[in-house]
Amino acid sequence: MKPNFDQVVDRKGSKSIKWDPGVIREIYGAEDLLPLWVADMDFQAPAEVIEAMKEEVSHGVFGYSKRGESYYENIIRWYKKRFNWEIKREWLVFTPGVVSGLNYVLQAFVEKKEGVIIQEPVYYPFKKVIENNGCRVVNNPLICHQGTYEIDFEDFEKKARDPDTKLFILCSPHNPVGRVWKKEELQRLGEICLANGVLIFADEIHHDLVYEKGAHHIFADINPRFDDIVITATAPSKTFNLAGLLSAHLIIKNAGLKRRLRQVLEKNHIGKQTPVSMAAVEAAYGKGEPWLEELLNYLQENLRFIETTVKENLPKAKFTPPKATYLAWIDLRDYGLSDKELEKKLTEKGRVALDGGSWFGRGGEGFVRINFACPRRTLGEALERIIEAIEEE
Repeated sequence: MKPNFDQVVDRKGSKSIKWDPGVIREIYGAEDLLPLWVADMDFQAPAEVIEAMKEEVSHGVFGYSKRGESYYENIIRWYKKRFNWEIKREWLVFTPGVVSGLNYVLQAFVEKKEGVIIQEPVYYPFKKVIENNGCRVVNNPLICHQGTYEIDFEDFEKKARDPDTKLFILCSPHNPVGRVWKKEELQRLGEICLANGVLIFADEIHHDLVYEKGAHHIFADINPRFDDIVITATAPSKTFNLAGLLSAHLIIKNAGLKRRLRQVLEKNHIGKQTPVSMAAVEAAYGKGEPWLEELLNYLQENLRFIETTVKENLPKAKFTPPKATYLAWIDLRDYGLSDKELEKKLTEKGRVALDGGSWFGRGGEGFVRINFACPRRTLGEALERIIEAIEEE
């Protein structure tokens, strides 16, 4: 069945964090805001996934469950077809999510006060996870050059050379700036980390949401020399809108790394999944590709809509369409507003809930992140509100 992404699904009262009035009030100080913040989609999951979950529920018994052979086969087949990456069943380790997986990686490989490199502006839970585990944040700020973000390799190498730096969190594709890193950029990062004994946690959760076919390079598949220093984190959550099912996987080729991580996971009794989540994941990877292709087309149309609307109505804004993700990173610095002033305008005048750029750390000031994985009608209303708030006299 062809998906209808124009369908507006009422998520109010559905336990959605993104749409919950109490959560919105706690963060933004008001309830009646149009939310385009949390990075989940306002679209229904593929029909095949919904049907698989219904079938599992109809059985009526939900005891302890194990993953069947077809579960692994569908994941392995997905990576082979989409990325020409041949993974093996024994490389897969399961966690509730990428962020929880990062927590366990830190606990397995980084001691308190040791350094972890991030590249701000970047997905803000990275910093929180590092701090929560008593580790030290080491920032290698991205350089914005005419709307395109680049890596400061000289600074990166300097920080990787510090013997107390133990881990680098690579965001690929990058959230929020939407960069798809070139192979030579990833190769250079890998060589620096390899030379300095720095482990790499490659968060590739957005890797299916890339708009140019073949543009994304799985870091772990670039060079076999990197096999011993990389842990790849992926999930079906962004691709198929399944974040609430709490099902992610880490892919680790090196047996020693996997063994050390498993010790931490077993200590915390992590690795099981519910029968419903397993049914959903298996169906998504096994039958969800046509839905994904339709989704990518719709998201690209939304991107063009944003680009045209911003260009015509927000003359001081700068917007470089992302090469991946469903997150628009818009530069509003030329309006001369402080972060507090900008947030006040957007919430009090615009009645929209957006991720503030400063949430993402250094270099995010004066930006906003807009989640455009929503029906065009919702997106149009949000942009009208933003324009009215920013451009008002």
